[in-house]
Amino acid sequence: MSKLTISTAPHFHSGNTVSAAMRDVLLALSPALVAAIYFFGFGAIKVIFTCIIVAMFSEFLAQKIRGQAITLNDYSAVVTGLLLAFCLPAGLPCWMAAIGAFIAIIVGKQLFGGLGNNLFNPALVGRAVLLASWPAAMTKWIKPFDGLTTATPLGMLKAGHSDLPSLKQLFIGNVGGSLGETCALALLLGAVYLFYKGQINWRIPFSYLGTVFVLTAIWGWTQGNSWEYPIYHLLSGGLILGAFFMATDWVTSPITPKGKLVFGIGCGLLTVLIRLQGGYPEGVCYSILLMNMATPLIDRYTKRRVFGGVGRSA
Repeated sequence: MSKLTISTAPHFHSGNTVSAAMRDVLLALSPALVAAIYFFGFGAIKVIFTCIIVAMFSEFLAQKIRGQAITLNDYSAVVTGLLLAFCLPAGLPCWMAAIGAFIAIIVGKQLFGGLGNNLFNPALVGRAVLLASWPAAMTKWIKPFDGLTTATPLGMLKAGHSDLPSLKQLFIGNVGGSLGETCALALLLGAVYLFYKGQINWRIPFSYLGTVFVLTAIWGWTQGNSWEYPIYHLLSGGLILGAFFMATDWVTSPITPKGKLVFGIGCGLLTVLIRLQGGYPEGVCYSILLMNMATPLIDRYTKRRVFGGVGRSA
């Protein structure tokens, strides 16, 4: 008879590691990185390079001061720096991008205890602080290739412009906006890779995008807009970047299957509310941060009951 060994969980190790997962995310973001440099040129390179270098230095500094092991080789600081850069306009001064990266790592991550303990997505924390501190610089968008200032498609849509970019331009990325959010094609290619590697599942991104699509379709129908209106919302702004690469953050999103759906629907509701009724044309950043705050509560009420346990009424 073979020996039965009883031990505490976890009983199996998937073989996946933090560094391997972060490398997959970086590979998934590489098409959007190429697209950002192609459309916005040297301005994109400056902002991306600044964010990554400052994020890595901030991580090193915080861990050195706290006497912890230096974990730059897990690539998490690089991912945070790159995601933050993708949320910024190409013309943002480098010193502002540096402050955003510093805040993302120190305030959004290390003050909570480091990787795995943060409540909010660090990159979005950095972006939110920059937007609150320098709103003019953070909303000064550059038109691809020629460097002239322009409005984002969502800004034009909210202002009621009639000469909106086409859906094809939105899909390819030849529009004004933040560095990594304009090319839907590149982001979707990266998302397919993350699904293939099993780093994310469908619940959060599909419930997020589905909620935005349904609500904007209903709103558009009541306002007499064309069938393109909800698709315009899907392809504009940071929705695809946020749905696949930020809302799915393993640390700051729910762990239960039902919780993931609730989280995605909540992000969608808040995004549509901010876009249609708020002062900003975009709502992805704040919607994800607000739902990050609700994650512990969502997990608490959607976790499975322990086998053999008593019901709540008892």
